[in-house]
Amino acid sequence: MFDHRVWPKGGEPPGPVDKDSLFSSLPPEWPEAGLLAEIRDSLRRAGRKLVVLDDDPLGTQATHGVLVATAWDEDTLSAALQAEGEIFYLITNSRSLSQGQAAELSRTIARRLYRLGRRRGRDLTLLCRSDSTLRGHYPAEVEALNAVREAELGRGYDGVILAPFMWEAGLLRTSDVQWVEEGGCLIPAAQSQYAKDPVFAYCHSNLPLWIEEKQKGQVQAKEVKTISLEDIRRGGPNRVAALLSEVKGGRSMVLNAASYRDLEVAVAGLTRAEELGKDFLSWTAASFIRVRSGGAARPLLARR
Repeated sequence: MFDHRVWPKGGEPPGPVDKDSLFSSLPPEWPEAGLLAEIRDSLRRAGRKLVVLDDDPLGTQATHGVLVATAWDEDTLSAALQAEGEIFYLITNSRSLSQGQAAELSRTIARRLYRLGRRRGRDLTLLCRSDSTLRGHYPAEVEALNAVREAELGRGYDGVILAPFMWEAGLLRTSDVQWVEEGGCLIPAAQSQYAKDPVFAYCHSNLPLWIEEKQKGQVQAKEVKTISLEDIRRGGPNRVAALLSEVKGGRSMVLNAASYRDLEVAVAGLTRAEELGKDFLSWTAASFIRVRSGGAARPLLARR
């Protein structure tokens, strides 16, 4: 393991780090409680429906009490939009498709959703739930959803937030690096078995570099905006909202998080930016979705 305290930030980490040592070097968490209630209130005021396009059947594992649909015909989507609650999942299983098929499926679903939403006067926020180990059809699905939004609503997203954090599985991010927890150590994701996936292989754990890799250089790592743990833990929701308010033109953003409180601060800042008229697409893992909907935590099911 290398000493993370002498590691120059902004690049690819050379190897694993000790989890306790890394966590002890982080700033203390933002102390304010009640952020989930604020997030729920913001969704209700906006009359906003969150629609999670889930590329794998396991995506609902961090949430509870939500509607899950496995078809996307107009009748099913219409019923889901009118159902109680501010969120529903749509299991597309698009990770099992080719990139072209996944993008076309995203376009089909998004067109139907936006048209149904207009008919019923319902504001929609789409989210892409994908894999916390960075396997999925990025950026193809994101680009497809943005194109449909431009065509249907006349305006694309101000930014795309990447938040592949999943606390339950030990997948977290500090200094823009995606870490995989194994036996008390944090391994850079690109050095894990997941990065060797024959379909979704990648070489970078540093998310801005990973974005550049997946975008085939069309987006440079230096162009990717990041929300750091220092922004979240020292500046709180207002700092996050201020950073998001500056974003435009569909710019890619990396959200760092090492705890659920970090997600709560970030999402509270996101909702404040939305109230100022900003719009974002989120490409996330499971933990983010629960916080994005204002859902409370619930203990894991016991064996019985």
